Amino acid sequence: MTWIAAVARLRARREPGVLVTVATVRGHAPREAGAKLVVGLSETWGSIGGGNVEAVSIDRARELIAAGKAEPELVDFALNDKVTNQHGVQCCGGTVQVLLEPLPVVRAVAVFGVGHVGLELARILARQDLDLHLIDSRPDMFAAQRLDALADSVAQIHVHHTPLLPEEVLEELPRGTHVLIMTHDHAEDAALCDAALRTSHLGSIGLIGSAAKWVRFRKRLSTEGGHDEAAIGRIKTPIGLPEITGKDPATIAVSVAADLLRVFETDGD
Repeated sequence: MTWIAAVARLRARREPGVLVTVATVRGHAPREAGAKLVVGLSETWGSIGGGNVEAVSIDRARELIAAGKAEPELVDFALNDKVTNQHGVQCCGGTVQVLLEPLPVVRAVAVFGVGHVGLELARILARQDLDLHLIDSRPDMFAAQRLDALADSVAQIHVHHTPLLPEEVLEELPRGTHVLIMTHDHAEDAALCDAALRTSHLGSIGLIGSAAKWVRFRKRLSTEGGHDEAAIGRIKTPIGLPEITGKDPATIAVSVAADLLRVFETDGD
């Protein structure tokens, strides 16, 4: 498997990893500059030459994964018999510098409701490196001409047409998914809020709507749903930046996206 395919596999599995590259070589070394190795939690793909250089790089890569570090790191190796190595002697005579680049699990966002605002929001979020789930009970929301706007997406787009129970998608979403609820139907929104509070593996939960809408929802979540105040407090509403007050779909979408990006920067995901 090529290193590019290995990176793609880790992303598809939503597993962290580290891309290890021989950055520079002076003198003799087992592999040339540019050789690559991909390190996952329990597997590796490719090789940077074996021996101590590779073994130490794998150990350090898994330390970075365990620590959740995102910053790349350079490691220097001297390949001679005078160096005390952790994993045996390599006496090629050269020196090698190895670059370790963490490959974190990308964030995931689920947008429930792909109407005017939802589609504009999807167009903005699609420019980010994330897994973007678009969910709607109306089949026409996923017409080809509408989704053409997402054709050049950086994000991985996942479309869910849910004609009966959109809330069932919540259980299928990856751990830590940030949820934005903005469907065309207040009853659907209410059901999604209730189901989201019962789904423990989600990230942030946002609800579009007015203060009056939230008063009704809060009461229903408490009296009918049996949720306590701490649980209900997981739902943020209104969503978006309060200083952006425009009401056209594109402006609302920019506001909501900016607010979500701020969550990304502060939640440590």
